[in-house]
Amino acid sequence: MNINNSKVLVTGGSLGIGKATAKMLVEKGATVVITGRSQERLDVAAAEIGAIPLVFDVSDLDSIPSKAAECLELLGGQLDVLVNNAGIGEFPVLGEITAAHFQKVFNTNVFGLALLTQEMIKPMKTQQKGTIINIASTASLKGFARGTVYSASKFAVRSMTQTWQAELRRDNIRVCQVNPSEVTTAFANEEREERAKDAKKLDPNDIAHTIISVIEMADKGFIPEVTVWATNPF
Repeated sequence: MNINNSKVLVTGGSLGIGKATAKMLVEKGATVVITGRSQERLDVAAAEIGAIPLVFDVSDLDSIPSKAAECLELLGGQLDVLVNNAGIGEFPVLGEITAAHFQKVFNTNVFGLALLTQEMIKPMKTQQKGTIINIASTASLKGFARGTVYSASKFAVRSMTQTWQAELRRDNIRVCQVNPSEVTTAFANEEREERAKDAKKLDPNDIAHTIISVIEMADKGFIPEVTVWATNPF
């Protein structure tokens, strides 16, 4: 699709992959709403990249219908691309896992993602076109030590992505999953401070480039899933 003049929602857009993706979309002529939990971080990011900020915690499940409506109002009732980027992680070892770990991570990574997407496909179905990008992880492909909670959430995202591909193709809605490996972001940092770039490791712009490439493919085709690894991070 042609990104110019498109309307886009990027969740978790104040930092990292979300911010880098929103910046590239704006530079290509899109109107972009970015969401996040911190008004201050959103305002700074929005001013820097030219996006529209909307405070929205996708783990607050009861707020999703009203926040989705607010987002669509900001975008003039149209939505061409949804980038489900907001995500968190908890990494307890087996023996230390609690129900609260699952509840916290799944509320954002799975339940919030699914319920928001359910709202945002309504204008896409009316338009009979749209693209949904689910940002998962290489943790959706293979488990790892301390990954019980996080990896399970990303496996769930992969299942939902494949299900939505089957359900939405007849409405000309494309659904793609992007699996980054390690990226130098603020992920799992309590202070939400971005990690310094490392010449050998992926950074947010690398993943944003992948997302843009997926979106820009001609509408008659779509990429179901793409995984991005650093060539030699060691």
